[in-house]
Amino acid sequence: MGCAVRKTKLEVKWDFGKWGAQDSDAKARKADELFEQPAGRTLRKEGDAEAALQREDVKVVQSRYAFPFIAHATMEPQNCTAHYKDGKMEIWSTSQFPAPGRTAVARLLGIPEAGVTLHMVRAGGGFGRRAYNDSMCEAAWISKTVGAPVKLLWSREDDVRHDYYRCGGFQYFKGAVDLSGKLVAWKNHFVAYGEGNAFVHDGGFNAGEFPAGYVENLLVQASTMPLGLKTGALRAPGSNSTAWVMQSFIDELAHAAGKDPAQFRLDLLKKSTSGPGAGPGGPRAMGLNAARMSDVMQLAMEKSGWGKRQLPSGTALGIAFHFSHSGYFAEVAEVAVSANKKVKVNKVWVAGDIGSQIINPSAAENQVQGAIVDGLSEMIQEITLKEGRVVQSNYHQHPMLRMPQAPTVEVHFLKTNNPPTGLGEPALPPILPAVANAVFSATGERIRTLPMTKQGFSFA
Repeated sequence: MGCAVRKTKLEVKWDFGKWGAQDSDAKARKADELFEQPAGRTLRKEGDAEAALQREDVKVVQSRYAFPFIAHATMEPQNCTAHYKDGKMEIWSTSQFPAPGRTAVARLLGIPEAGVTLHMVRAGGGFGRRAYNDSMCEAAWISKTVGAPVKLLWSREDDVRHDYYRCGGFQYFKGAVDLSGKLVAWKNHFVAYGEGNAFVHDGGFNAGEFPAGYVENLLVQASTMPLGLKTGALRAPGSNSTAWVMQSFIDELAHAAGKDPAQFRLDLLKKSTSGPGAGPGGPRAMGLNAARMSDVMQLAMEKSGWGKRQLPSGTALGIAFHFSHSGYFAEVAEVAVSANKKVKVNKVWVAGDIGSQIINPSAAENQVQGAIVDGLSEMIQEITLKEGRVVQSNYHQHPMLRMPQAPTVEVHFLKTNNPPTGLGEPALPPILPAVANAVFSATGERIRTLPMTKQGFSFA
C-alpha cells in the first residue's frame, strides 16, 4: 500500500543582522557630512594652519579624494587540505603567517597546538591575503566535523566576496602657497572607518606622512564612521592609498604655485621644520631622510629626461615619490590619453634606494615590475557594498591590468651606504600618483576618485 507524500516549498527568511543595510553610496554621503562637522580628533598640529590659510597673500587649494575597498583577488583562490584523525590535525596549506595559523586551528578545534602538523606547500602570491588563515581554519573544522580528509578550494566568487579587504577612505585637503610658490599651510581631514579613536584593521593613517615636518603650518585631523566588513593588509599596506592622495595633492599645489612639479618636491625636501618629538605625531615624516629621497628624485628625472623632451599632444609625464617600508622610491610615468579618455601608460622610470646591497638583481627588478603592474591594477579596482553585501564577484567587475596594457618599466637602484632593506612593498605606492599626475598634465583633469573609471578614464 502506497503512502502519499506532500511536497512543500521551504520559505527561508534571512536575518542580515545589524550591517544588512550597509551601502557604499551612503558611506560616501556620511563622509561628506563628517567633513562638514568638527573633526573627531587631531592627529598632528604644527604652527597655525587655519591662520595661514586665511592670509591675503596666499593661494588656497581645496580638494576631496576618495579611494575604495579593494580585494586581493589572488590568481590562486584560497585553499587548504586538512585531515583530522585520532585527535590530531594534519594540514597542507599556504600561509604568510603559518605559526599563528597553527595556533588558530588548535584553539578552534580545542586540541593542543602540538597536535597540529602544518605542511607548507608552494603556491601563488598572497599580497597580504594569506596572512589570515581563514581557509585553513575552515578546512580543519570541516574535516573534524565529517571525520574525513577534506580538500577545500574556494570559488573565485567566494574569494572576492569574503576577503579581508584593503580599506577605503576619504581625505579632505586644504593647502596654501604664497606668492613665491612656497607651501605655507597644509590641512587634511581623514574620514576613515572605525569607532571613536580606533581605526579598523589596516584602515588608519600616520600623521607623520610627508609633508609633515616640511611645512611650517600643518594640521592633520581624523573622524571615523562604523564599518561591518573585514579589512586587512594589501601589498604596501596603508602606503598604497596614502601615496596616491598625498602626492596627488602636492602636485595640485605645485601647479597652483606655477612651479615645475618635480622641482616643487625637491624644494619641499629642503624645508625641514621639525625635529624629534615635534608635537602630536612624533618626529618629522616618519623617519624620512630628505637627502636620500632627493637623490632618487633626481635619478628618476635624469633617466626619464624630465623637462628635456618634447612630447606629442595628449602625452605627458607625471612624477611622484614615497617613503615606506624603509624604501625610497621616485617614479616617472609617461602617459598618453586619447580624446575618449583611454589611458596608455607608455613607460615608467623607477629610481629606488634600498641600501648598500642588491643581493639578486634580476629578482629585484622583477619585484619592481610586479609592483608597477599591481599599482596600475589598483587604479581600476573597487569593492562596493549594497544591502550589506559585496557587489563584485569576479574579474569582470574587479579587473586586473592585462598584458597588452602593461608598460615598459625601466628600473634603477642607487646603492648607498645604508643597511639593506626589503623590496616587496615600497616600489608600488608612487605609481598611482605618478600616472594620475601625468593624466592631469595631459588633459587638465585631476583624478581625485578611484577607480579612475568613475571619472570616465580607462586603460587602453
